[in-house]
Amino acid sequence: MRIVFVTGSLVHGGAERQAITLANRLAERGHECHAIYVKNDPSQLSRLRLPAQSTVRCLHAKRYFDPGALSHLHALLERLAPQVVLATNPYALLYASLASSGAPLAVSLHSTYVRTLKEQLQMAAYRPLFWRAACAVFVCEGQRRHWLARGLFARRNRVIYNGVDHEHWQPVDATALRRALGFAETDYVVGLSAVLRPEKNPVQLIDALARLRAMGLPARALFIGDGEERGAVESRARALGVADRFVISGFQEDVRPFISACDVVALTSFTEAFSLAAIEAMALGRPVVHPAVGGAAEMIHSGHEGWLFPVGDTATLVERLAALADPLARTRMGENARATVVARFSERAMVERYEQLLAELATPRSKSAQLRNRATAH
Repeated sequence: MRIVFVTGSLVHGGAERQAITLANRLAERGHECHAIYVKNDPSQLSRLRLPAQSTVRCLHAKRYFDPGALSHLHALLERLAPQVVLATNPYALLYASLASSGAPLAVSLHSTYVRTLKEQLQMAAYRPLFWRAACAVFVCEGQRRHWLARGLFARRNRVIYNGVDHEHWQPVDATALRRALGFAETDYVVGLSAVLRPEKNPVQLIDALARLRAMGLPARALFIGDGEERGAVESRARALGVADRFVISGFQEDVRPFISACDVVALTSFTEAFSLAAIEAMALGRPVVHPAVGGAAEMIHSGHEGWLFPVGDTATLVERLAALADPLARTRMGENARATVVARFSERAMVERYEQLLAELATPRSKSAQLRNRATAH
């Protein structure tokens, strides 16, 4: 197949990382893959490993809707003549839909709830684009039900779970890194792997850290990432007297050693669809404490691979983290977490399901093109 992937940018984020993984893996399987991103944030560009003959382009959109960028995309699609286009999230769908050259268009959706009036209006405007799309891919059943109930659907609707390469995501010896980060062997290190954005609610982990310390536990926190909420995290830590009890690593090309340096991983997000960061931590044998949002219950059976807690409920978060301060409990749950990823959320299964879906969408166009070619030959 000739496939064009369209993303809003290549910013640090799970949706962008998943699109890059799909492009890389499908190219390895012999498909002709091209990648186009709308806005010039190439933070993950180095992860894209397509053959030299593949087209990789930024549209350099200067504003939310840029007619020049749209014209550029239309010209690229005309030249590439894809058999199928896969857009990642609604913003990329907007451009891919309006610039369409007639190829079947699929869209993968990596969000669930919208929090602001602006976001609600945007999603209302996006609905007709979804209705016209050949297929919408949701990353979990809970997300699919949420959006279908709100009138957001395509001509076909599929669920394909995010997946990771469990052979790559294996625990590594992080003893030296823990020491370098200033953690003692006896410290109980709680990690959070995320871009520090408002919806990730990273300040809640500082609140939990302070309460764990007050309980007498040797808790420390490791924020693996960076972002606009860093200042708020640091400010809350100073206010609660735990400014020397946490570390912010900044963005890391390879987060495996940093997650392996943690005893458990927590998410504190207001909203998640099907967290890639959580699956990565589970693959590394770390139990995950996750808010009960999106597809969390499809990923984690509370008390087996980790724990769920109500969104924003710091008291329950602290209770769950305190339970995992027991090394035996977290070892058992970590082993369960990795086994679940291997059995249900492998990268190979994800890639194969996307490959099958895109082939189904591309086939009618391929046959019609063959018929046109035969007619021309006669």
